[in-house]
Amino acid sequence: MKYWICVAAVFLLFRNLSAQTTHEDKKATIAHFFNESLTNAPIPAHLHDLTKQIGHRISGSPQAEAAVHWIKMQLEALRPDSVYLQAVNIPVWKRGPKEKAFIQTAGHSLQQMQVLALGGSVATKGTLRAEVVEVKSWAELSALPADKVKGKFVFYNRAMDPTKIDPFEAYLEAVDQRSIGAIEAAKKGAVGALVRSLTLAKDDYPHTGAMQYADGISKIPAAALGTRSADLLSQKLKENPTLRFSLEMHCSTLPAIVSNNVIAEITGAEFPDEFITIGAHIDSWDVGEGASDDATGIVQTIEALRLFKTLASKPKRSIRFIFYMNEESGAHGGSKYASAARENEEKHLASIESDAGGFQPVGFRIDGDPQAVDQITAYSSLLSQYGMGRILPKHRGVDIVAMKDLSKVLLSLDCESHRLFDIHHSELDTLDKLNYREVTLGAVAMTVMAFLISEYGL
Repeated sequence: MKYWICVAAVFLLFRNLSAQTTHEDKKATIAHFFNESLTNAPIPAHLHDLTKQIGHRISGSPQAEAAVHWIKMQLEALRPDSVYLQAVNIPVWKRGPKEKAFIQTAGHSLQQMQVLALGGSVATKGTLRAEVVEVKSWAELSALPADKVKGKFVFYNRAMDPTKIDPFEAYLEAVDQRSIGAIEAAKKGAVGALVRSLTLAKDDYPHTGAMQYADGISKIPAAALGTRSADLLSQKLKENPTLRFSLEMHCSTLPAIVSNNVIAEITGAEFPDEFITIGAHIDSWDVGEGASDDATGIVQTIEALRLFKTLASKPKRSIRFIFYMNEESGAHGGSKYASAARENEEKHLASIESDAGGFQPVGFRIDGDPQAVDQITAYSSLLSQYGMGRILPKHRGVDIVAMKDLSKVLLSLDCESHRLFDIHHSELDTLDKLNYREVTLGAVAMTVMAFLISEYGL
């Protein structure tokens, strides 16, 4: 009896020592990722190429296609097990010549307004002039009789809530004005929709973004106003409720074309049929340089591949690095990837996305299988010493939404967002707004998370 007790004790001792050694090995690998990336990451050069050499990359543009080829070239240079393109049908929308907008003030003088057409909007077909009705809630719009709206612009002037500590939360609460504002205005006979830019900044740089139309409802032009222009319009409406707003936009929707997602893969050494994905979107809006949104995610995903290639051995599970086309105006790239994964009956453990601005990373947002979520939450201790251990619910990755029922967990890199919405979808989204160290840390955070899931499984 004493013999078997001794044997059991020795077994438990070695198992605990082995687990401790394994844990220490993981910590050493994580430290290696941070040290290697903070010392050698080519992120500054890559960001310069994407923003200064290629520039903004709206879906269907020559710049977006140039980015596809540039990404593929960077991946091939790192020599993963495979690099390939995945064809995607995408819509094509063009802004056309610069928009013009004015209000006619007392004395018939004209006051210029700073506007940007919302992505997907129809044109005005010349200059559209009409009175304006201002609303700050859906309830206000609903309460207005149709004859008070018909033939006018509906001006959505509900600002992002400045009391929200997380500006991203304030954005998510206000974005419905932009996305469905034209639909709801058209239902009451409006001729156009004007939306206060989704930013807490007080300036005259309007912020564009995707909007929607609905079958059977008239398509009316929709534009974003810079916040100062929005404040001025609101003030002038109080002084003269019958003032007229003039808007000229020349945007157009062209036939859909075929573009591509770009995918690289490192095949797992022990479980090659289990996949973990790290990704970002290629396209941007056609203003600024697409720097924060989402050149940062692109270079972080490339860096994650480079970091995995610095290891002496392959990860246990397969890692895919995905660059999605068309996140901004329909997420067709994300849908295509998910559709192919389902057709191939693939087993996906985790889908990770970077699309939160590239600023200081603080952790991850997560949704999925409760047991898997608990397991990933336990990993936070290994990231906490680097300031990235926060794990919160409700992921914010648009391209991974289509993986909801296929992947055990959906994870989006969570970043400090106080600066993001000052530049989001505007002319201000340029390289000079970024901090290379913050971008680099985000790349390492995704690499570490993918590595831990690969090592321990879910």
